[in-house]
Amino acid sequence: MTAEIWDEAAAAAYDGAAAGMYAPEVLGPAVDFLAALAPGGRALEFAVGTGRVALPLGERGVTVSGIDYSPAMVDVLRGKPGGDRVEVVIGDMASETVPGVFDLVYVVFNSISNLLSQGEQVACFRNAARHLRPGGRFVVELYVPDLRRLPIGALGQLFRVADDGVSFDTFDLVPQLLVSHHYTVSGGKGHIFRTPQRFIWPSELDLMGELAGMRLTERWADWSRSPFAADSTSHVSVWEKP
Repeated sequence: MTAEIWDEAAAAAYDGAAAGMYAPEVLGPAVDFLAALAPGGRALEFAVGTGRVALPLGERGVTVSGIDYSPAMVDVLRGKPGGDRVEVVIGDMASETVPGVFDLVYVVFNSISNLLSQGEQVACFRNAARHLRPGGRFVVELYVPDLRRLPIGALGQLFRVADDGVSFDTFDLVPQLLVSHHYTVSGGKGHIFRTPQRFIWPSELDLMGELAGMRLTERWADWSRSPFAADSTSHVSVWEKP
């Protein structure tokens, strides 16, 4: 993950592009879930971005801090009501530290996949454990890789077709890398935005948790605690530090 990808232009467009993630039926259950894990306590968000989750969680009485690689994204956060109350450190969520200990560390909306190697993702788990008090929890919201629909030999998978453009993923399966390509047209001009990711299987995440000295305590298909099953397309998982 680099600040070059999430530059000023990407940061300015981010909330509009992610408008659906602000819908009450999407954001509300996420904030409810996280607030219940740190009532009146301290939480640390990895990849805090523009504060979509951090700000409403702070309104629930949780003291929220954040780490983010992109100064431009944090500038957008700072311009929002209450943004000055979120302490943010600019840096890599796999290694950067924030003073103090926390009841909760969380990373949402697939952001852990922005770390592009298994080693970085393991380091992210260890960094979460480093910040947690004993009994504290680390929460990850992440998609489940959908490779069953990828034909043998295919290089990519289309996932969005709309009047304003198309989006598709291309894959390099051995290192578990994908690139999401977004081609859009706005105001008569074409725009291209690409985000590289490393996809992670739930079982692989569990091993990362063990390597960091944490144990899995919950796994749901979504923030509303729907049961996680073989056909689930996403999960919300919770690891606890002993």
